[in-house]
Amino acid sequence: MNEHLTIHPDGRTILHLERRLPHPPDKVWRAITQPEHLKHWFPAEMTISGDRVSYEFGPDGRVTELDPPRVFAHTWGDDELRWEVRPDGDGSVLVLTHTFGDRFGAASFAAGWHTCVAALLALLDGRRPTTPDTAQLHEDYVAILGLTSGETADGTVHVERQLTRPAEAVWRALDGDQARTGAAPPAPFTVPGVPAGAVTRAEPGKLLEYAAASGTAGGTVRWELAEGTGHGARLILTHTGDTTALPAWRARVESLAASLLSA
Repeated sequence: MNEHLTIHPDGRTILHLERRLPHPPDKVWRAITQPEHLKHWFPAEMTISGDRVSYEFGPDGRVTELDPPRVFAHTWGDDELRWEVRPDGDGSVLVLTHTFGDRFGAASFAAGWHTCVAALLALLDGRRPTTPDTAQLHEDYVAILGLTSGETADGTVHVERQLTRPAEAVWRALDGDQARTGAAPPAPFTVPGVPAGAVTRAEPGKLLEYAAASGTAGGTVRWELAEGTGHGARLILTHTGDTTALPAWRARVESLAASLLSA
C-alpha cells in the first residue's frame, strides 16, 4: 500500500492510501458501496439513503460525489472520505483519500484503513480476514508518515504523539504513581541535560508538571495525557525555556512509544 500525507488548502490533513486489488472494478465497486458488503470490512455499519449516509456510531454524513463505478465520496462528521476505483489490467487500483483535522491522529487512521482494506481484499478473495497487530501497524505508520519530528516556537519545545496504550497504562510506564508535589519527578519524566526541579502539579493519569533549568534558563516541563485517536492516549509534552532540548525530548517520547508495544 502506498501512503503519504498532504495538506488541504484549508489546513486540514489528507491521508492518501493506494492498493492494487486483483479483482475487476465492478466487483470492487459493489464491495465499497453496497451495505451487505460494507459490513464485512468498513469500520462501522453504513446505510445509504439518497445522499444521506448513516453510521453505526458518530454523526451522519452525506454523499458528495458519486460516479459509478469510479468514484464514491462521502462525509463522516467533519471528515471526508473519497474512494476511487481505477482499472488496472485484469484488476483494479483502489485509492482512498481521507481528509481530517487531527494531523497527529494520521497514524491511527492509516493503521485502521490498512486493516479495513486487508479485510476488503479478504472479502473479494472469498476468505476469512486475519487479525493484524494494530499497535505495531500504528508505530510503523508513525515512521512512514513522518509524525515524530516535534517543533520549537516562541522559546518552547512542543512534542505531540499519539500512543498505542490508554492513559492509565502510559502513566504506569512513566512511574507516575511515584510522583509527589514538591519532590523530584520520577526519572522517566526527565531527560539528560535538563535538570529537573520539584513537581509543581500532578494529576494521576493526566498531567505532571515540574520546574526545569538548563544552563541559565529557567522553564517548565509539562507532560499531559489527553484523549487520543484510536485506543491510546495523546501525549502532549511542552518544555519552556530551552529549545535546544528538542532532540532529547523527541528521543524520550519515541523510547516511551516503543516500550508501550510490549507493555
